[in-house]
Amino acid sequence: MPLASPIIKTAKFFAATPVSLCLPLCLIFCVLVLTPTGRAQIPQDTPPEPKDQSRQNQTDVLRVYTELVQTDVMVFDKQGRFANGLTAADFELRIDGKLKPVEFFEKVTAGSVNEEVQLAAARGASVRPTSTRSASPAPLDRGRPIFFYVDDLHMDLSSLQTTRKLITRFIDSEMGQNDEAAITSASGQIGFLQQLTDNKSVLRAALDRIKLRPYFVKDFERPTMTEYQAIAVINNDRELLQYYIDAIIRDYPSTPVNMAESRVRARAAGLARQGYAVTTNTLIGLEGLVRAAKDLPGRKLVIFLSGGFLLGDSSSDSRYRLQRITSAAARSGVVIYSMDARGLVANLLDASSGAEFDMSGVLSRSSSGELNATQDGLHALAKDTGGKTVFNTNALDAGLSRALKETDTYYLLAWKPEPDSHHASKFRRIEVKVVGRPDLTVQVRRGFFDREPEAVAAKTEPGDKAKKESETAKTPEAQLRKVMLAPYPLRDIPLTLDLTYLNTADRGPKLSAFLQVPHEVLSFAPANGKLVATIAVAGAVLDDKGNAGGAFNNRINIEAASVAAVKSGQSLTYAYPLYVKPGLYQVRVGVRDVQSGRSGTAHSWIEVPNIASGQLALSSLLLGLRTQPEISNTPESAPKVPEPVDLSIAHRFAPNGYLRFMLVVYNAARAPADSKPDVAIQVQVVREEQPVLTTALRRIQVENNQDLATIPYAAELSLNGLPTGRYVLHVTVVDRVTKQSASQQTRFEIE
Repeated sequence: MPLASPIIKTAKFFAATPVSLCLPLCLIFCVLVLTPTGRAQIPQDTPPEPKDQSRQNQTDVLRVYTELVQTDVMVFDKQGRFANGLTAADFELRIDGKLKPVEFFEKVTAGSVNEEVQLAAARGASVRPTSTRSASPAPLDRGRPIFFYVDDLHMDLSSLQTTRKLITRFIDSEMGQNDEAAITSASGQIGFLQQLTDNKSVLRAALDRIKLRPYFVKDFERPTMTEYQAIAVINNDRELLQYYIDAIIRDYPSTPVNMAESRVRARAAGLARQGYAVTTNTLIGLEGLVRAAKDLPGRKLVIFLSGGFLLGDSSSDSRYRLQRITSAAARSGVVIYSMDARGLVANLLDASSGAEFDMSGVLSRSSSGELNATQDGLHALAKDTGGKTVFNTNALDAGLSRALKETDTYYLLAWKPEPDSHHASKFRRIEVKVVGRPDLTVQVRRGFFDREPEAVAAKTEPGDKAKKESETAKTPEAQLRKVMLAPYPLRDIPLTLDLTYLNTADRGPKLSAFLQVPHEVLSFAPANGKLVATIAVAGAVLDDKGNAGGAFNNRINIEAASVAAVKSGQSLTYAYPLYVKPGLYQVRVGVRDVQSGRSGTAHSWIEVPNIASGQLALSSLLLGLRTQPEISNTPESAPKVPEPVDLSIAHRFAPNGYLRFMLVVYNAARAPADSKPDVAIQVQVVREEQPVLTTALRRIQVENNQDLATIPYAAELSLNGLPTGRYVLHVTVVDRVTKQSASQQTRFEIE
């Protein structure tokens, strides 16, 4: 894939059709122009890096208490509805049985604008404003991170198919407009697509990568011993142990009893080790997911889908691993809902299990508790993190809907920890109840470690110290590349990233990454009579397997005449074009303020269609805003081309303006009658999955197009009357010759 040079200059997009007043919603053809909102200079030589210093004039939004520990609590009535109207006085909080006064109390809505501030207040922390121009969407907007952790190491084909249907339904019907989701697996077979995103194409591609990974504890001796029976033998189930001893002596009469017993125990230990190794991989993957979620704001929901697993014998550390996950979930704000993907199961014995015929009934009795045992770990993870289980039912979709609804709202409680808690590593038990209300059900986390147990220190090899010192001495560019690899964006510097693609006749699809950084969040210092900020900029374009398809890095000096100019709302705009093949791509960008040492990163996905296939396709949507009224055309006057407007990267608009958008239609078929395309377009503005504006299906004029295989279209929508909040612009184009349709959508906000 050939690379193109980054640009920090004006770029223009023209509509090839004349102005036309049409549709009751004032759709008109227009011109969109991208203009940079701030100037930048690129020096030839890299300037020396000044010492890191804290950014001046950073004020705390709020600081309530110090050194508080917080927990989230859900309370439901007998009908399963959230119990509103409770106060701090209604709750009784105990830590290890000791009554604790509630120092902070507040009702919180998950995914709301205020959630991060409320959680910071309960910790006694502060939230630093990222930008004075940041939008404040209306409270009804929701944006929740939802993770699906698929335990594909413990699934059969039926469980996997059930899991696929459940997640597909979520993507198609349950995922909110502003939600983000991730599909992860215990085996890691999803690979690079195992990321949090709002892009449904990425989620579907991730789901397609989950293949059957059958797991069996293999026993080659007779009578067959299952993993569950092996654990029972290790835990001294005398009846079962004697059954296998008798079987050996029956086949080999000269075998001493003690030797037969040793052989049975060794066999059981080997089978248990097989199962324990797989279960450990499952729990390690889940713990990693939970710990990484700490970097995300607000409360997170994890849907744990499994075919059930065993925690091992009494000597295994599986239960300790559950405690670690429970504690990490408390620190990360994660609630786990466990679902048994096997659905409605009476028992685990079937014709394929190879069970021996046993007239004594020993094997049957020994297996009676196996189903519950395989659900013990799932039950503990849900119960101890404040979630619920969905077991022994084929209606998993109802359980998912309930999980989304139940975790939407919660009460936030905080208390002062014990004075010595920062020096201990004790697992604390939490109990919360509503005083005098036995009719209410309380869901709360069951515990946490005061201080996370320390990992075993790795052996220090010669040269490690020098290597570590070298790491700390890396350049801002190297440090920036490191944070860009983090699973979630770093928001110390707020970035806006917008991705678009257009097909070019000579070189194919061109992907453009537009990066915008507000001046006011950067550190400016006096230099030669001006204020100058220096930033390192880097980016990478990755395909769906994580392979690099292009990269850029630069160091930019930004000049400002005064402090007032810095705070005037200007931004640096940086654009990077790249010619790519059709496919799914992620672009990762980052900016590091050289003077303060603070960084910000952003990730986004884009799907580039295969135009060469001949199928109907659309380019990306380009957006802009017109705020000034235009002179109406009279019948006697010629139509006037409208004034160009700035192409918006942030997609944030003032109310009561006119939203301009542009796209290109590719591969429209020709009608037999006149050898011209017959394509129609419909536009919708959607909020919270509900259309708030819909145009009629109207034909796109193509008479003035020289290249009928490429049809540019631009139009305008009035935003008058739309309240502040987040919206989706959804455009559908119908080829009435071939009966095909294609759609494109993008998000925007009204401030």
